[in-house]
Amino acid sequence: MKLTNLLKNLIILSILVIGFGVASDLGASSLDGETLTWLSIWPPVIAIILALATHEAHLALFIGIWVGASMITGNLFTGLTTSLDTFIVGSVTDHGHASILIFTLAFGGLIGVITANGGLKGAVDAAGKYATSNRRSQMATAVMGLVIFFDDYANTLLVGNMMRPFTDKARISREKLSYLVDSTAAPVASLAVISSWSVFQMSLLEAPYKQFGVTVNPYFTFIQSIPFSFYCILTLVFIFLNVILKKEYGPMHHAETRAMTTGKVLSDTAKPLSDPSMMEVTQSMGSSHWSNAFIPIFVVVAVTMGGLFITGMRSLDFANPSIRDIIGASDPYASLIWGASFSSITAIGLSIGRKILSLEKALDAWINGVRSMIMACIILVLAWTIGSVCKDLKTAEYLVSISSNVLSPAMLPFITFITAAAISFSTGSSWATMSILVPVVLPMAMHLLNMEPNATVESPIFLATFASVLSGSVFGDHCSPISDTTILSSTASACDHIDHVKTQMPYAVTVGVLALTLGCLGIGFGIPVWIILLTGIAILYGVIQFIGKPVESA
Repeated sequence: MKLTNLLKNLIILSILVIGFGVASDLGASSLDGETLTWLSIWPPVIAIILALATHEAHLALFIGIWVGASMITGNLFTGLTTSLDTFIVGSVTDHGHASILIFTLAFGGLIGVITANGGLKGAVDAAGKYATSNRRSQMATAVMGLVIFFDDYANTLLVGNMMRPFTDKARISREKLSYLVDSTAAPVASLAVISSWSVFQMSLLEAPYKQFGVTVNPYFTFIQSIPFSFYCILTLVFIFLNVILKKEYGPMHHAETRAMTTGKVLSDTAKPLSDPSMMEVTQSMGSSHWSNAFIPIFVVVAVTMGGLFITGMRSLDFANPSIRDIIGASDPYASLIWGASFSSITAIGLSIGRKILSLEKALDAWINGVRSMIMACIILVLAWTIGSVCKDLKTAEYLVSISSNVLSPAMLPFITFITAAAISFSTGSSWATMSILVPVVLPMAMHLLNMEPNATVESPIFLATFASVLSGSVFGDHCSPISDTTILSSTASACDHIDHVKTQMPYAVTVGVLALTLGCLGIGFGIPVWIILLTGIAILYGVIQFIGKPVESA
């Protein structure tokens, strides 16, 4: 054991020496002007290697930020100070980021209150009548992930926190819970016809459409592209096949076997990003009815959806707008904050009104819930910060530049998927990846296909290329330890973050490779989309059935 630890420490020290050595010696002299070099990907590479080697995601991210800032400034000390007073401060003060932090903290407060007032316990007891087995609990979690379709952040925090008591009781590992949460959040939100993701994707189409004189409604293009989102569709198929067949492989099999045979839902070395025990206060002798949790959770969903409508209507200055217009003009960040805040007030009011908690104990429970989310918020800020550093280093532009010379119409979806996955994995942001790639890839598709503009945007190659930006982004996001949604999934599930990444990656790679080879290549060579999807489903069934192994019972 001592030898293993010594070797591990030597590896970590070597990574740090090489990382900072490259940053200080080569960074400033190689990043001048518009020159793009392999150094652009150095900070995220260092962060990812350190995260996997140390299990200390916070430290790994900060080192990656420091290395990147040192490359930008050309000095290690200046890089450190710039990391603190420029990049990190900039991440916290960004309007969208600050809104997500407030929502996350307020939602943690809500979970603290409905834990203390017995609502979650009541919900567990009520759901126990249905979730009578390990399989049923997993199925309930997956279905819950489909129901919360309007935003991936809300999906992650709602499903993870609500289903954790059920899955713990059913001896489902936290790694499996976080996989179910993470792998339904973005895929569901991105495929939904009305969601924060769908509106964002449509907005990206407007500039290229104006540039090339396309008159087709971007919303129609988005709807047409849904069947070509091979990774997102096949990920959802994989989840339900996995739950139904109840077979696992890779690190997930080990995690599920541990949970089932020993009752340990976390590994012995796990360091969960959130700590549900911090929310536990002495519960009053009052009611532990499920409605103490259900009513506040319903308020989150209702107020958030209502907020999208209200903020959207405020921003429009014409009569009879469509739902798409309203959602497109809405402020999802304000809506999420309203939802979490009003639900917290509702939970506290219910607890006091039903004489379960005093005002003092209800507020203590809320603060304990907020406190449980602090570590998650820190890692979110660090993830956003390294994304900002990567933007300044032109990481995405470099990855695009090395793929642009091998494009042909048939290979366009294939190369686009790989590029999107690489950028998303390196930067930890699906939306940033889509923002960067769509303005580059879609005009490229218009030129390569060389057809009438309206006909081009309805061709399978164009639709598959557009969908490959989305699917590749989500795939890279699922595999990246510095992704904000992956971090939130670990947080909501109270799972060790690196354990979540390590157990999810084999499943994500399985689907990703299939989506890339069968889907993106298949479309390029003219295979109909329905044949690709049916074949993909059959292959996934075979993988789980014949490679997966049953989980041992206690």
